[in-house]
Amino acid sequence: MDTIRIMFADDDVIIRTGMEMILETQEDFQVVAVCSSGEEAIRVCENSDVDVAILDIRMPGINGIEAAKAITANETTKILLLTTFDEPDLITEAVKAEVHGYILKSSSAETILSAIRAVYQGGTVFQKDVMDYITNHMTQALGNTDIFAELTERELEVAKLIAEGLTNKEIGERLFISDGTVRNHITTILSKTDLKHRTQIAIQYIYAFQS
Repeated sequence: MDTIRIMFADDDVIIRTGMEMILETQEDFQVVAVCSSGEEAIRVCENSDVDVAILDIRMPGINGIEAAKAITANETTKILLLTTFDEPDLITEAVKAEVHGYILKSSSAETILSAIRAVYQGGTVFQKDVMDYITNHMTQALGNTDIFAELTERELEVAKLIAEGLTNKEIGERLFISDGTVRNHITTILSKTDLKHRTQIAIQYIYAFQS
């Protein structure tokens, strides 16, 4: 069993304490650090091996989105953002950032733990309420529905499975192709659509075909 090294950042001490207690109950988790700011989160990821960084979006100083951009610029750390619905401006900005998931701060412990494991394995996680908000309120940010027009049938299959949150390994198993072939398809999809990362593929696919 892999050990998932986790860093959690939130400026609310009660939430930090509660989350740390939840994370430490899991045998496959190692809590590297619990931080109170975006600045601290960036320093931890620069100086420690962190597999998954869980970041509150709204923090004083450097917020979770800005911290996510700084972390992913230099590290392989996966990012899971925590959000509420009183910050539509930040949700809009978060869609454009290279993160791997968005979940509500009010989520159950089971939902958060499942999201961490899915993100660690290379999947994308969009809690339904967050995705409903994105598809209903962010059509301008997401672009047009013709973005997948040049994709082959197999590339569309891969995009669909990315939108379902599957990892590269799971996509390969579903389509009976290798992980390397899946990666090649994703590279081609990004090139043809002018998107930047698999999270944007997932969001755009859901907007184009399921909204």
